[in-house]
Amino acid sequence: MKLLVLGGTVFLSRAVAAEAVARGHEVTCACRGASGPVPEGARHVVLDRSAPDWGPLDVDADAVVDVARHPGRVRDAVARFPDAHWVFVSTVSVYSDDSVPGGTPDTVPVHDPITTDEDLAENPSAYGPMKVACEQVVLDGTRSPTIVRAGLIVGPGDPSGRFTYWPDRVADGGEVLAPGSPDDPVQLIDVRDLAAWIVTCAERRTGGVLDGTGRATSRREFLDEVARGVGVQPRWTWVSQERLAEEGVAPWSGPRSLPLWVPLPEYAGHMSRDVDASYAAGLVTRPLADTARDTLAWLRATPGATRTGLTQADEASLLSGRTEPGTPRGGSGAGHHG
Repeated sequence: MKLLVLGGTVFLSRAVAAEAVARGHEVTCACRGASGPVPEGARHVVLDRSAPDWGPLDVDADAVVDVARHPGRVRDAVARFPDAHWVFVSTVSVYSDDSVPGGTPDTVPVHDPITTDEDLAENPSAYGPMKVACEQVVLDGTRSPTIVRAGLIVGPGDPSGRFTYWPDRVADGGEVLAPGSPDDPVQLIDVRDLAAWIVTCAERRTGGVLDGTGRATSRREFLDEVARGVGVQPRWTWVSQERLAEEGVAPWSGPRSLPLWVPLPEYAGHMSRDVDASYAAGLVTRPLADTARDTLAWLRATPGATRTGLTQADEASLLSGRTEPGTPRGGSGAGHHG
């Protein structure tokens, strides 16, 4: 298969290119190359998609993988390769209702599309709606499309630092602040598993719209698997979401945050998608413990790798607000100690 990856130097697009090369495909990565080299064995064609005119692009493609977020760039690419099989990597952020547990692409509505290329630094809420518009371009403009709505992508090379917080913190052991309730859902996918499935979808010319994430697990199971992966068994102290909010702890990511924690019930569906159809279409995922182990190894071997979340001082301050691990305080989610 002749595979064109629009990208190929960062995280998911690089993992896709590397996987396709490993399977023996002829891989071309079209990108600026400013973020680093393409994987060994792939051909690099210099392309700046922000330019008003691409100019000639000497590429023959049986399949195209695109991770873009700007509808205009996707329109330009689809116009160039309408007859190839397309795998467009979208996002679960296209869904307009995050409160529905067990949702599927057929049961949860999406945002109204934004068809213009917005600056996400100025308008971050445009991300999901622009991805909706990108999906429509691919569905309407290509003969053979797959839409993969990715969930939280984690693993070695993760530039966001969200998941990375947990293997890094858990490896230090001791008493670890665990957010919310042990039964809260957590859902994610290793970048290598998502990349492998994307290549499989290109090989099989899989059609349709599918969610690209692993099966949901509980937060207790998530933390226990991280601990197993890094070879440490800390003590979990569960702190309710109400108290975390009172103390100014941010959800999801960023400074003074607890990554992968989202407020409930308004985000009950964000990390509990029904992905049976994705597994039926060939998705295979590895144990979370393996992802935690490999992420920690990558973090320790990579100076400057991003790790977001609470500082040690922030966590210690929050933990000092109760008398002993597991003592209920603040709300319904506290008081569970593992």
